[in-house]
Amino acid sequence: MSVAPDDSIQEYRETKPALSDGSASPDSRSTVANHSDLIKEALYPSDSYTPDGTYWADLPTAQRWKFATTQFNQESRREVKYVWDMFKRDPMQPFRAYWRKYVLTGMGLFVEGYVLFSIGNLSALFSSAWPRCWKTFAVCDENWVNAVTYLEILGIIVGQCLVGYEGDWIGRKFGLCQDALVMLIGSILLTGVWGTSLNGWVIAYGWSLFIYGIGVGGEYPMTGTKALESNVFGPEGTRDDRLHRGRNVVGSFLMQGWGQVFNQCVLLICLMIFHSGKTNPPFSPRTAQATYRVQFGLAVIVHFWLLYHRLYKVHDADALLSTTKKRQNVSGYDVHSLRLLMSHYWGRLIATAGSWFANDVFFYGTKVFSSTFIGIIHPGASLVVTWEYNLINLAVSLCGYYLAFVFIDHKLYGRRKMQQVGFAFDFLIYLFAAIFFHQLRVKGAPIAAFQFMYHFSSFWNQFGPNCVSFLVAGESFPASIRSTAHGFSAACGKLGALVPTVLFHYLDDRSKLWFAMPFGALGVFVTAVWLPDTTGLDLREQERYWRCVRAGKPELYHGIAIHPHHLSWYERVVLKRHRFYDPVQDRLDRIDELRVLYESSLIAESDESAHDVDHSYITPSVAEYFRREAPAEERIQRQITKERAIRGEGAPTEKVYPSRLEDTLGGI
Repeated sequence: MSVAPDDSIQEYRETKPALSDGSASPDSRSTVANHSDLIKEALYPSDSYTPDGTYWADLPTAQRWKFATTQFNQESRREVKYVWDMFKRDPMQPFRAYWRKYVLTGMGLFVEGYVLFSIGNLSALFSSAWPRCWKTFAVCDENWVNAVTYLEILGIIVGQCLVGYEGDWIGRKFGLCQDALVMLIGSILLTGVWGTSLNGWVIAYGWSLFIYGIGVGGEYPMTGTKALESNVFGPEGTRDDRLHRGRNVVGSFLMQGWGQVFNQCVLLICLMIFHSGKTNPPFSPRTAQATYRVQFGLAVIVHFWLLYHRLYKVHDADALLSTTKKRQNVSGYDVHSLRLLMSHYWGRLIATAGSWFANDVFFYGTKVFSSTFIGIIHPGASLVVTWEYNLINLAVSLCGYYLAFVFIDHKLYGRRKMQQVGFAFDFLIYLFAAIFFHQLRVKGAPIAAFQFMYHFSSFWNQFGPNCVSFLVAGESFPASIRSTAHGFSAACGKLGALVPTVLFHYLDDRSKLWFAMPFGALGVFVTAVWLPDTTGLDLREQERYWRCVRAGKPELYHGIAIHPHHLSWYERVVLKRHRFYDPVQDRLDRIDELRVLYESSLIAESDESAHDVDHSYITPSVAEYFRREAPAEERIQRQITKERAIRGEGAPTEKVYPSRLEDTLGGI
């Protein structure tokens, strides 16, 4: 492996060589100390460890709070300064960086939010333009009118399960391109669909939504895994993974909110254009036709661009999955890991699927029946007034999205606490709204309080379970089955969306609040019991642990993936998976693995397992250190021993290190 020299290597070369007995000469000890600092940073990055090598979650409470707060503040100041320097060089550069990092990754969710969340708004427009079809059902079958929403959600469920499986079987890029193609076909159908009768048009409209929904469903596992795995390789990548992985995913996911905002604005503009500048009903069929076809037609253009971008510009989507499969000697779908998912991580699956289910009862319940809630706030509101209130609610939701974007990676708040707090607030808001329902409908201050509660529930839904459930559904699982687990969890969420879509037709307004309220308590419960807190945990640690689990030897892993802080209550208290956590032994293991990563390129011909090791984690200075310090024969034997232990071909032997290496790293 060729390594470009740097200043520290040059400093090393200028020192005196080691003595013949293998110990360091007096003049070279300072250089060895410098290299020990380089190895120390590789093993104990300063964003997660104290200078003496203590993991931040192992610190006493007061010190842990101080460490996490200081690290978050320092990183925030560094990023603000970096963005300001970019702005001074070129005012547009920060916006271009945001576009590349978040907008491009989340564009599929942008068009999903734009198209699918317009269905509820369009239903109100159709009821005004075609009341005998959409309101009295004189010329249209009521079951087919209601099926429009059902088919949309069923298509999403099919896409989530299907593409989630394909993403782990064929690859992430295949799933991304397939989603873009299916959504393009669906958007074309939605723009041009018609029938020989109004009822025939409704049926065609519903099935077009089903086709489009399949592509949308696949966007959830594909966008989630792509955003998760985009910054894993290399030292800088792992640092970004630890500090900003949640932000990378939420930054892509919140494009769904922007899609809803853009769609609501486009609908209002189109309605005023095609209704001669007026906003009062009744709206003619011609106005409704032009409004809904133009707003869908604009989406077709974006879908064409999205397909092109994913076909020709996305190149790194499968990097982590390919590396993982090669290391595990899997060419197709990793069935063995899927079985282990059901036996080893079933509790996490309950947490991700159950919390998503509970969240979507809130989220889709308020979206699908937003006109109902706005009708309570503003009785007799016209269609345009309803859309304006909905736009206000979307703006409040965006505030929640962006606060989640800021605090999702804070070690003291993070995923689990954010989801619990969001569920708790939604539970309390719906509880008080249900208890004081009649009092809150009085004009004046009470109805203003009702309006505040409605918008505030949307804020906490985003600054809580909606963003977190999308993130942890992939983050809590290893790469080889991440897309499958994410797709399954998302599909359970859409079952939660289906519940209010069906039942709210048979409940009065107050009963809707009573019905949704307990799902907030359910979300708090499943989060507290089964959801791990993966905030700040390197994805590589997940893969290190899973490799041992997959080999049937979880006791060989001693790292932070099984730290009590990163385990769920069930994993910690009932399964006691933290009992193998041993920072001292993990230090030895990681030194060994760093040595193996470097040596694998040199001994590839003698050991095939070395071909598929990611070497990007080895910096030039670390490579130079191991090149000078460790005998080749011992390194080869060490790798063979390690591989045999993981594969179950023999018990691990006692670790023996050269005296110089032990002296150098003993204080780390």
